[in-house]
Amino acid sequence: MRILVVDDDERIREIVRLYLEAEGFETDEAENGNIALEKVRNGTFDLIILDLMIPGLDGWTVCKVLRKETQIPIIMLTAKGEENDRILGFDLGADDYIVKPFSPRELCARVKAVLRRLDGETSKEHLITFTGFTINQITREIMVEGKEVKLTTKEFDLLLVLAKNPGQIFTRDQLLDSVWDFDYCGDSRTVDTHINRLRSKFDSQVGFSDFIQTVRGVGYKFEYNGR
Repeated sequence: MRILVVDDDERIREIVRLYLEAEGFETDEAENGNIALEKVRNGTFDLIILDLMIPGLDGWTVCKVLRKETQIPIIMLTAKGEENDRILGFDLGADDYIVKPFSPRELCARVKAVLRRLDGETSKEHLITFTGFTINQITREIMVEGKEVKLTTKEFDLLLVLAKNPGQIFTRDQLLDSVWDFDYCGDSRTVDTHINRLRSKFDSQVGFSDFIQTVRGVGYKFEYNGR
């Protein structure tokens, strides 16, 4: 698998590269946001490690642009560890968030965890189907009445948890644990943000969004019986 490391600090890029290559990954590097976008648009990557404080286009902007163009998973690597920064990172579509100074071994473990999640279900039962509504867990494609719905990685993961358990009510904390899959230090606002984005995308792309229902005072559930 090929990973793009985006950081303006050459020493950090070298450390990350050495550890990733020791784990069997192929790597490429970019020292600023503009080069990162160019490399992603002209190459093939399985994951991006993205520093936020980089020259040119900053990491926030790069993440926002990439989420409009690709579903490649993004791990943010930054010295900005405040709660609001972490929430903003996830809201922009990041799949994980690591604060500097960091352990290269932990970074490698996070990379593997994100890629494992994307590998998803490998059994034959990879399709979740409802009337006119299909979720492919392997290709991560969503089709509704012949139309494909485009989602970010985290939006897809959130929908998948709900759709695999129709009718079950999930609290925000349960969704954080299931989707973000690590010791999340922020609050549950990021779940609400992603739910709102899911509804907005389904409404704009296929014309409806009421299959994710809010259970007041508790959380959310998936209910879909066709249209």
